[in-house]
Amino acid sequence: MGLIARIALSCLLLGLHLPPALALDGTAPNADSGLVAFSSEEGLARLSRSSARADFPDLANQFEAQSNGAFCGPTSAAIVLNASLNRKATLPRDRSRLRAEDLTFLPGGADLSLPRFTQDNVIEKGRKTRAQVLGEPLPINGKEIKDFGYQIRQLDEMLRANGLVTKLVVVDDNKSITDIRSDLVENLRRPNDYVIVGYKRSAVGQAGGGHISPVAAYDEASDSFLILDVNPANAGWVWMSAATLVKGMRTFDTVENRGYILVGAP
Repeated sequence: MGLIARIALSCLLLGLHLPPALALDGTAPNADSGLVAFSSEEGLARLSRSSARADFPDLANQFEAQSNGAFCGPTSAAIVLNASLNRKATLPRDRSRLRAEDLTFLPGGADLSLPRFTQDNVIEKGRKTRAQVLGEPLPINGKEIKDFGYQIRQLDEMLRANGLVTKLVVVDDNKSITDIRSDLVENLRRPNDYVIVGYKRSAVGQAGGGHISPVAAYDEASDSFLILDVNPANAGWVWMSAATLVKGMRTFDTVENRGYILVGAP
C-alpha cells in the first residue's frame, strides 16, 4: 500500500473527514454503475496506484460537507478556493459561527475569526443571489422560475467573480468521452488547478437529482474518477467510471446540459 493510501486509511480509522462507504439504506455503492466506495479496499488501492492525484491532498485537507441541500455548488467552490493559490491572497474573515457571548472575555481587539472562503461568503460575489440559490424566482428565458442551487454556467460565473480562472465545458452530444477524459486527467496530474463536475445523480446510479462536487484523482486501470461528494449524508466519496460520469454530465439542466469546470488560480 502506497503512502497516499496509508494516509487515507489512517484518516478513516480516526474518523476524519472521510464519508461513510454505505448509502442511507445501508447498501454499498452499485458496482454495476461503475461506483466503488473510496473507503473500500479497492477504493484505497485505486488512489494508491493513481498517477493523476495531484489535487487530492489539498482538496482532502480543505474538504467540508454542504450545510444544506442547495449548497453543493458553493461548497465545491469554497473547497477549491481554499485549496487554490488564493490562500496567499487576502481572504475574507469567517465570523459566522462566533456568538456574542464568545467575545466576552477576549482581550480588546482580539479576533478569533479565520481567513477562509465559506459556503456563505463565496455567494456574495456571484451574480446569483443567496435568495435565488434558495428558491427565490428569477427570470430565465422570459419566465420567472425557481432555480434552486447552481446550474454549471452559474457556478462558473461565481468562481470567476471570486478571482479564479476557469474553463467551462458543457457536455453535449458533440463532446466525446475521449476529449472529456483527456481534459480531466491532464488537470488532475498538475497541482494548483482543479476540476468541478455537475452531474445528475439518478443517471449515475445514485438517488437524487442534480449535484456538484470536486474531482480529486483518476485511476487509469479502472478508468475511473474519484468524486469527493460534498453531501456525505447522501453518498460518500466514490470512484465513478469515466463512462458513468460522462453519462451523468450529459443530462439537461433547465437551459442546457450539465458539464465540468477546469479551475485555475489567478
